[in-house]
Amino acid sequence: MNKETEHLVLEHLRRIRDVLDVMQSDIQDLKIRMTAVEENVGQLFVMAAAANKRMDRIDERLGRIEKRLDLVEA
Repeated sequence: MNKETEHLVLEHLRRIRDVLDVMQSDIQDLKIRMTAVEENVGQLFVMAAAANKRMDRIDERLGRIEKRLDLVEA
């Protein structure tokens, strides 16, 4: 290779390296954001489970009230 071709190849390699550095930074940012999304989804599942637990307790209490008031068959 002559000097001009070698210089051109090195310049292209430098540009490729710069683009890869930017992509690596972007991927790291995406990983951080994805972790935050996963944590939020997990929290939603916990909140849904807590709401279901409360509704189950309310259902049990309502059943006892209905029995006491003779609104349903025992």
